[in-house]
Amino acid sequence: MTTVQIVALVVALIAYAGTFWHLLSHLLNKKVPRRMASLTMLLIGLVLHAFILLPALITPQGVNFNLFNILSLTSWLMLTLTLAFSTYRPVLGLNLLGIPVAVAGLLAGALWQAPYQPLATIGHGLEGHIILSLAAYCVLLMAAIQAILLHVQNRELKHKTERRIWVSILPPLQTMESLLFDMLLLGFVLLTAALLLGAVSVENLMAQHLVHKTVLSILSWLTFGILLVGRWRMGWRGQRAVTFTLWGFSLLLIGFIGSKFVLEMILKIA
Repeated sequence: MTTVQIVALVVALIAYAGTFWHLLSHLLNKKVPRRMASLTMLLIGLVLHAFILLPALITPQGVNFNLFNILSLTSWLMLTLTLAFSTYRPVLGLNLLGIPVAVAGLLAGALWQAPYQPLATIGHGLEGHIILSLAAYCVLLMAAIQAILLHVQNRELKHKTERRIWVSILPPLQTMESLLFDMLLLGFVLLTAALLLGAVSVENLMAQHLVHKTVLSILSWLTFGILLVGRWRMGWRGQRAVTFTLWGFSLLLIGFIGSKFVLEMILKIA
């Protein structure tokens, strides 16, 4: 890393940490966080995160989608989407989980590299498939985080705990649940488009080591599809929605990140 990138990394970490502490301290003390200050600090962190990531991702040899670049890019996209939701929904508290994920992704992408053959020439179809896949993954990652928050919030309500931390700092349960299904619907649409575009763009699944990833992605798509139909036809909600969401995302995580880890870090296949 260059000196400029090291400085940018430090400032980005300070911006992320500052936002996290500001949100946590205010919400624990039942005070309203400074919305503009929080969003501005997050935006600074995201801009510097992108500044560090882009040279590693877009190289003279082509696009480098190695494991750690993917982790960094995914975490950046996820926090960007969370910030976007925060501009018009009362979900600023979601950044308490989004920020640590972004910090982990930023450090992974900045400090480590994995063997990978950069994509010098790829068709528009495959390029679109990759972009849609990343977008779907990020939205569904946000849905998984939302499901965890919903579970914790619901648990506090049922067990009548003395200190209801998440009940106090998060929006009402119904609002949280509605937001979860908004995320799931958007993620499902993006995942559907990614799978369809991949089906017509990828020529040889076996040669490109994509069979396991495709199977797990389809299983994830079916899980989310069943949940959305269950919500529409039978009003599924609560713990069932949380369970389906986490199972669906786990399948996607194993297929998307797990397969890259095995291929690049264990089998050393670029």
